[in-house]
Amino acid sequence: MFFENTQCLRCEKLLAYNFAKDEILSLTSMGEGTYKLETGELVKLCRNYQQFRICNVCISVDQENDWCIACQLNQTIPNLSQEANKYKWAKLENAKRRLVRTLLALKLPVVSKHKDQHGLAFAFLEDQNQNPSVMQEFVSTGHHEGLITVNLAEADDVLRESTREQLGEQYRTPLGHLRHESGHYYFERYIKNSDWINSFREIFGDERQEYQQALDSYYATKPHHNWEKNYISEYAIMHPLEDWAESWAHYLHMIDTLETAYCFEAIDYSLSYLDIDQRLDYWSKFTVVLNELNRSMGLNDAYPFVLSSTVIKKLSFVHQVIDPKFGPIQQEVTD
Repeated sequence: MFFENTQCLRCEKLLAYNFAKDEILSLTSMGEGTYKLETGELVKLCRNYQQFRICNVCISVDQENDWCIACQLNQTIPNLSQEANKYKWAKLENAKRRLVRTLLALKLPVVSKHKDQHGLAFAFLEDQNQNPSVMQEFVSTGHHEGLITVNLAEADDVLRESTREQLGEQYRTPLGHLRHESGHYYFERYIKNSDWINSFREIFGDERQEYQQALDSYYATKPHHNWEKNYISEYAIMHPLEDWAESWAHYLHMIDTLETAYCFEAIDYSLSYLDIDQRLDYWSKFTVVLNELNRSMGLNDAYPFVLSSTVIKKLSFVHQVIDPKFGPIQQEVTD
């Protein structure tokens, strides 16, 4: 069974993911929207599972609201009167559940803006490029004060690939966007006004430099040569905050992929037993396998990145901030 499954193909039992247990569970209907787990515990389906078959999460019957922790983060969803939007929304929700699952596994706080003004929220929006009847002329994917906005067009594979090629990017996916923007959120909440800020500036640069000026300069001087020596992506050159967000996203890529590899016995050790140097060593070896597998199928490299010594230093900093042995984030959670 896999993370997105809703039904077992062998016994046809209903399946649902449970964030609290971090498992895909089989459900037995007890009637009136209640289901029983094999342990006897009673659960209900997330409302977005019941109404739209968008989510695949079950929650405790004792939970006051009817949405799972990932769906509670939604501030704006697409107009579902257009059938194509439901498909696109489903792709974005799948990516968001993966993001939330990784954040929780790393013991990062995930709180909805509906409950906490400093919490997290998501808006999935159309613009006039895709739907002339909407008000927004252009929707830019980004983050502002805890709200992560994603242009619905990012769920269109053809348009997204066209944009990736036009911008000369190595990698562009809905999950990549969400991981990147979550990096901006956690920077503002846990680094901006913390003891980490001086170390951050030594490694990434001074984030106080004017953002719009840096953005204009970045696009005016493309392409940038030899950026691989100091950055994980060309876009990371643009501003220290983007360098941080790209590094943060890359760390989440690494953690999630290595954990999946361990679960399928492709690597020998759980991440909980590995320090950052060991994780990076496993990652460097495993990505060679990933790329060769793709090449064997005639596909582009799954991992088109180079980890220079400077990039490794940045990833190590992200690890220090997140890791409970070092970082203030874990302290806030336990407090």
